Parts: sequence; structure tokens; C-alpha cells
Amino acid sequence: MSEFWIYFNIGLRHVLDVDGYDHVLFLIALMIPYAFKDWKRVVLLVTLFTVGHTLALILSVYNVIIIKANLVEFLIPITILITAIFHLFTAGKSSKNESISFVAFVTLFFGVIHGLGFSNYFKSILPGDASAKILPLLEFALGIEAAQLVVVVLVLIISYIVQTVFRFSKRDWTLVMSAFVIGVVLPMIIESEIWGR
Repeated sequence: MSEFWIYFNIGLRHVLDVDGYDHVLFLIALMIPYAFKDWKRVVLLVTLFTVGHTLALILSVYNVIIIKANLVEFLIPITILITAIFHLFTAGKSSKNESISFVAFVTLFFGVIHGLGFSNYFKSILPGDASAKILPLLEFALGIEAAQLVVVVLVLIISYIVQTVFRFSKRDWTLVMSAFVIGVVLPMIIESEIWGR
């Protein structure tokens, strides 16, 4: 297997890992209010998340940022919770009124936090030479982006089916899914090692 596919597959598996479902949960929370007609905004947000994720890995791999793992593991579910709560309180409001620059910035920032969560493992599998690290990082980022787009398309298909076949309003879908995400993520926060139990 070529080196490209090795790091690309690591990126795919990072997102699609059943045990590490926090990445998928964030994508679900992010995509709740969108439909296929919003594809430009969806692609922009997913790509910004990947950019933030990759930026965090670069800064971490080159030791620009060093952060405690248990703090990052606490902050990741917080980003999911904030995203779900935001959609819970904006349910039924037109996404056209929503400032894309605000959502875009927050998504980029949350991407940085999620990237830091994977940085220690990623550092351990990279080559030692500093100049040899950039290409694997970019190959990994492409794997992340591809996997995220798969997840997003699945979320949008489910959203479409629920809203057309089962006649859920967009507002009801947003409320139910936001509440579901909050219900899944709250135990992750409560059981976090940061509380020092």
C-alpha cells in the first residue's frame, strides 16, 4: 500500500471509528439544520472543520502547542454540546438569517480542539524528520475530509427521509436531533477525567 493510502486510511478511520464516535457526533450536531439545498454552506463548514483539525495537528506535531490530553478530551464534548444547544435555540429560524461568518469561525475553532485530541497519537506514527511530516499530514487531512463528507451525506439523507416521508417539520427534526445529541454528550462530559474522580 502506498504511503498516501496509509495516511488517507488513518484519516478515514479516525472519523468513522465506532469507538471514537465524538467526531461523528459533532458532524451530526453541526449538520442538524441543513438540507441538500444548503450544500455550499455544508461543504464550507465541513472543510473549515478539516482545516482547523489539520492546523491543530501541524501546531502540535511541531510542538507549537502542547496541551494536556485530559483537557482536550473534556473540551471535545463541550464543543458538541455548544453546537447542539445553539441549534436547539435557533430551531425553526431561517438559516439565511444566521451569520455564516460566526458559525464558520466557531466551526474552525472547534476543528482545532478536535485536532488536538488526536495529536498525541498522530505524533507517534509520523516520521522523525520535520520536513517529512507535512505530506502525511495533508494525506491524513484528505482522509478526514472524505470521511466527513460521507457522514454528512448520510445525515442529510436521513434528514430528507424524516422530513419528507415521515412529515417531520424542519423545526421538529432540529429539536429532536439537538436533544438526542445533548443526551448522548452530557454523560461524556460528566464522566470526564478532568473532574479528578
